[in-house]
Amino acid sequence: MVGKIDLKGNWQLALDHECTGENIFYNDNIFLPDTTSNARKGKVSDDCHTGHLTDTYKFEGYAWYRRTIDTNALKCSALELFLERTRITEVFVDGISLGVQESFCAPHIYDLTEFIGTGERELVIRVANVGYKTGGGHMTSPDTQTNWNGILGRIELIGYGAVHCKDISITPDIHSGTVKVTAEAVGAESGKAVITVLNYPDGSEAGESFEVSFSDGRLTAEYPMAENYKLWSEHNPYLYELVIDVDGDVSRHIFGMREFRTSEGKFMVNGRETFLRGKHDGMIFPKNSYAPCDIDEWLRVMMISRSFGINHYRFHTCCPPEAAFIAADMLGIYMEPQLPFWGTVTAPDEDGYNAYEQEFLISEGFAILKAFGDHPSFCMMSMGNELWGSKERINEIIGMYKKLDKRHLYTQGSNNFQWFPCVVENDDFFVGVRLSKNRLLRGSYAMCDAPLGHIQMLKPSTVHSYDSIIKIAGSVHEEDNSAGGTVQIQFGTTMKTVSASESDDDFVPDIPIVTHEIGQYETYPDFDEIEKYTGSLKARNFEIFRERLKNKGLLHLAKDYFYCSGQLAKACYKEELESVFRSKLLAGFQILDIQDFTGQGTALVGMLDAFMDNKGIITAEEWREFCNDAVILAVFESYTPLSASEFVFDIRLVNYRPVSLYGKKVIYRFEWEDKCCTGSAVISDDSVYTDICRSTITMPYVDEITSAVLTLEVEGTDIRNHYEIEIIPDLKEVGLEGVHIFRELDSEAERLLDEGRTVLLFNKPENYVEGFYCQDFWCYPMFSSISRMMEKPEPVGTMGLLNDVSHPALKGFACRKYSTPSWWDIVMSSRFEILDGKAEDKRVIVRMIDNFERNHDLAMLYEYNKSSGKVVVCTSDPDKLMKSNEGRVFLRSVVDYVRGVT
Repeated sequence: MVGKIDLKGNWQLALDHECTGENIFYNDNIFLPDTTSNARKGKVSDDCHTGHLTDTYKFEGYAWYRRTIDTNALKCSALELFLERTRITEVFVDGISLGVQESFCAPHIYDLTEFIGTGERELVIRVANVGYKTGGGHMTSPDTQTNWNGILGRIELIGYGAVHCKDISITPDIHSGTVKVTAEAVGAESGKAVITVLNYPDGSEAGESFEVSFSDGRLTAEYPMAENYKLWSEHNPYLYELVIDVDGDVSRHIFGMREFRTSEGKFMVNGRETFLRGKHDGMIFPKNSYAPCDIDEWLRVMMISRSFGINHYRFHTCCPPEAAFIAADMLGIYMEPQLPFWGTVTAPDEDGYNAYEQEFLISEGFAILKAFGDHPSFCMMSMGNELWGSKERINEIIGMYKKLDKRHLYTQGSNNFQWFPCVVENDDFFVGVRLSKNRLLRGSYAMCDAPLGHIQMLKPSTVHSYDSIIKIAGSVHEEDNSAGGTVQIQFGTTMKTVSASESDDDFVPDIPIVTHEIGQYETYPDFDEIEKYTGSLKARNFEIFRERLKNKGLLHLAKDYFYCSGQLAKACYKEELESVFRSKLLAGFQILDIQDFTGQGTALVGMLDAFMDNKGIITAEEWREFCNDAVILAVFESYTPLSASEFVFDIRLVNYRPVSLYGKKVIYRFEWEDKCCTGSAVISDDSVYTDICRSTITMPYVDEITSAVLTLEVEGTDIRNHYEIEIIPDLKEVGLEGVHIFRELDSEAERLLDEGRTVLLFNKPENYVEGFYCQDFWCYPMFSSISRMMEKPEPVGTMGLLNDVSHPALKGFACRKYSTPSWWDIVMSSRFEILDGKAEDKRVIVRMIDNFERNHDLAMLYEYNKSSGKVVVCTSDPDKLMKSNEGRVFLRSVVDYVRGVT
């Protein structure tokens, strides 16, 4: 490049809704770069969507952008128009079409060389956000960045010298200490170029300039790095800039000296084992409704992710702009873009083969590699999300990319073939949620994708590991429930029937295994967020949810719903992530998500909101206790040990840091009330996974539930963790003397009420929601709808307890406002009565939070006055309560209250 002209600024605008290209009137202006929606062009929409945010200036069609350019302004021999990020474009100069380009992900570059030196010209760019050859995944989805129309990022005229380099590829070799550079030499068959390497970003020299010759129109060179060169990784993201100068035409390229490979089922960065701590990213930026092209904004969000222990981004059916790769380069984040595809890949000789779509997707992959492949953060590439179809064709496409560019690792996709996972020859790593129908690799699932996970079905503990699932002993021999060679699957926000592959029950990948989209525990909406949507995207879904809650007479509980649901979600995420870190045979995870997802029913699954702002549920410091490059874990059977029992726990250390912790002391503290006991052990191993010690603590004798905290830390480091324990009284029986207990309000109960007595009613409500302890998965509106389509059981859809801790009925069951493990047996033994429209005269003591679609008023323990007396209603099964320690303590508390008010 010898110079460039920035074309940002005012452009004339014409919106062509009918896509005719006729009678175009430029009756408006727009400041580019921007989108028509963000610039509030067109007619304002009154739509109100509940499944995603509402684009109040949605425009789909042709948008025509016009301005003049001066082709005399650059003294150059070749001239290009560079459009960093847009939709389908056609460029016209003085009415002459220069062709059409269609990439979602890569820049559109048009050759304007023929117009050099011809003075002022009319430049028109037609941008179409209709007529795509493929759906576009989250590049175009209303669930994430919307199907915007516009031109984003750099809009430039770029001038080149008579001889210049293009299609430059940089391949570092950390073993030889060299950088291989290849490029196409344009303008001359042979010549010389000077290669220099600088430190980035300060521009200081990192080595001597190196002159190379090129011939046959190709430049190939190996640049020797200085002896003290630095490696790039998450722990030391050191960057260099390679400069190529051909007779004054200069090009600059960021790179890092790194090696990202696999070995024995693990990822290796520069020869050291690493663990992918990934987040899903659909490029959600609700302020402007598109992914930014400026580095600062990507640095902002990625620094927040790093503060939450994240070192890996998996882009769901999308690829970010170059600014994201540069920010990831600077912060040490391992990036995995995906092709913008979520569907079925068929071979040319199969039914349903779509040549136009497939050719576009293949070319899109090549464009991604060409545009961003030099960045050290670009470590992996995926063919798409939850693909079906021809394994052979998918493998063939991966092979095309590998043949071109061996600098990255490749995978066939995320959760491909769902219940029938497989590995193809060209897979470098496997990403999925199961290894067969019942061999599950995460803790939670949708009901339509049952069986459910261990966090949904088992009482909270810290013992679960996926190692026994990955390394099975013998054959599993599961039943194949597909009929006629087909199976129904969840597909996006709906379902479809696909051809079933033969299930390999003994499937064990011999490549790294990454567990896919773990988590998905939602929180109730925080309606204060509505005011943050100051752009063209509006949270009208939140407004509707708020109105629904108000119509149920429950709006006064909104803050409590948000807080308590968030506390349960936090606890579920902790158990989920610790299960992953306990699994030696896993190579990483991709969480969905630390950030709210704005679509697919409105899935508020983040500890951060859609803007990447903290919701106030958990600090980044606490989250890093169980999600970081080093994690200290306690392994024990139950969060609710009995009074005076032996509490046994193992301490394990997982350390992916490049520094040794050998010889450091691990200290544990067990604190309750004003008492504390401590212990310590020395780290005697330098492995990634280290069993530190087994400890036993005798629980104090307690007569009521007592809170305790087990804290672990590695002395002299930031590595710590803590566990909130509830010590349960060892209550053998519950005295029921003097309490009037009924299963229904019969005549005897009515007589006692007339006398002013209090009765305890163990009611089996007719209208109820089944008791379910775990947080709802993703969001109820989406998955209840899919379950109905598939004629499968619907999710329970509840979001944790809201307890009236001030009520004397809970005096003997000391608890928190929200769900904690002491409630597990009780909740799972209960039905929650639907009190809609009946609760005005009732005081609810133990309430279950319902999802924002139904907003049922759900109660398990409540009371009301009747006649001259009082009815205390409990919808738990008393026989089941009697079978657990927590159930008996809860029952005693309720009985003591009823006895006391009789």
